[in-house]
Amino acid sequence: MAIFLLVATEFFTILSIATSFQPFSSSSSSSSSTLRQVLPSSTTSLYLSGKERIKKAGCGTALVSSGQCLLFDPEEEGKLQGTGSLSSRITNGPKYVLPQDAVIAPQQQPTPLSSPPLDVDVVDVTVSDAQHWLEYLDEELPLNFAKPNKPVTATLLARSRIISEDAPGDIQHVIMRLPEGMHYVEGQSLSVIPPGVDPKTNKKYSPRLYSIASTRYGDILDGNTVSLCVRRAEYYDTITNQVDTSKKGVCSNYLCDAEPGTQVSVAGPVGKTMLLPKDLSSDVIMVATGTGIAPFRGFMHRLFMEQTVVRHMFSGTAWLILGVPVSGGLLYKEEFDAMLENANPGQLNIDYAISREMTNTIDGGKLYVQNVIAQNANEFFTRLDNGASVYFCGLKGMMPPILEALEKVAAEN
Repeated sequence: MAIFLLVATEFFTILSIATSFQPFSSSSSSSSSTLRQVLPSSTTSLYLSGKERIKKAGCGTALVSSGQCLLFDPEEEGKLQGTGSLSSRITNGPKYVLPQDAVIAPQQQPTPLSSPPLDVDVVDVTVSDAQHWLEYLDEELPLNFAKPNKPVTATLLARSRIISEDAPGDIQHVIMRLPEGMHYVEGQSLSVIPPGVDPKTNKKYSPRLYSIASTRYGDILDGNTVSLCVRRAEYYDTITNQVDTSKKGVCSNYLCDAEPGTQVSVAGPVGKTMLLPKDLSSDVIMVATGTGIAPFRGFMHRLFMEQTVVRHMFSGTAWLILGVPVSGGLLYKEEFDAMLENANPGQLNIDYAISREMTNTIDGGKLYVQNVIAQNANEFFTRLDNGASVYFCGLKGMMPPILEALEKVAAEN
C-alpha cells in the first residue's frame, strides 16, 4: 500500500506539470488548445508532448482503443527519432524500401576460434539422447493391460543364471518382449501363467506374480521389454537329500528352462503402492532378501544409470540392504558397483548381509538384514523422521524378525 501511494503521488505531480506545459510552435508561443484548433485532430497527437498524450489518453488508463500511438509514439520517442520511417513502413508494408541514405550500424561478428584457448582443458564428451518417451506413465499409471483370464503373449528373448555355482539353488534373469502398447513402471508386478493343466484342479494353472526387475524402458532401453528375477522353486527330500520333482514350482521351472523364442502368457501390470516417491529430494531405503531385490534393481537403474530427468533431479540418498546366504549369491553386484561410481558421493549406500559369512555386532551371530538395521538404528530412524520411504521385499519369513528388531530398537530409542 505504501508503494502504491508513493507512485500515485508522483503520478499526480506529473499531471500538474503537464497541465501548465506550453508546447513549442514555429509561429508563436500559443497554448496547447490553440494548437489543437490549428492542426487537424488526426495529427494533433503527433505534436503533443509525451505528457500531454498521457493526459489525453486518460493518464495511463485504457480509455482509448489500442494503437494510434496515443500512449507512446515510437516515431517521436523511440529510436526512429522523427525520421518518418515508421509511417512509411506501415503504409508500404512489404513494398517498403530502405532509403539510400539510411545509416546501418555495423554488426560485430564474433572472432572464430581455430583452436580452444590454451588455458582451457578439453575433454571428450559423449552426448546421449535423454530417455523421455515413457515419462508420462507417472501421471497415467498403467494397470491391467491384460487380466489373468485374458492374458496376452510375451516372447522370451534371453535368460541367464546370475549366481555362482557354489551358491544354493538357481536364480535366473529373464528378459521378455511385451506386446505393443503394454507398459509398466518401476515397482509394479507382472503375472505369468504357465502352460498346461493343474492335475489337482483339472483347470489351467493359476498365475504367478513376479516383481518387475527393470525400469519402464527395459534392459534393452526400447521401452518394450520386461525383466524378471526368478528363483527356481525346488524341494529337497529330507531323507534322500535329492530334489523331489513332484513338488517343484511349476511356473519358476517353466521360466528357468524356457528357450529364447518361447511364447509366454502374461497379465498385468499391477501395483499402485510400491512406487518411487514423487518427492525426488526424499531418501529411499530398500530392504531385500534374495530375489526380493527385483523391484529395487529397477529403482536404482532409474536413479543412477539411465538418462532420465528423474536421475538428474534425484537429490536424496538411496540406501540398499540386501541379504543373501553366500557371496556367490549376491545378485546384480556388478551393476550396483557401477551405480556407486555414477552416484554423487554419499548419495548411494549399500550394505550386504551375507548370513553364512558375516557376523553381527549385537550378539556375534549370523548377519541378517534385521541386524544391519539394528546396528544402524540411529541413522535408520533419523532418515524415517526426515521423510524417508522404506520398502521391504522378499520371502514372507523375513518380516517377523525385521519387525521384531524395529520394535526393539524403537523402544530403546
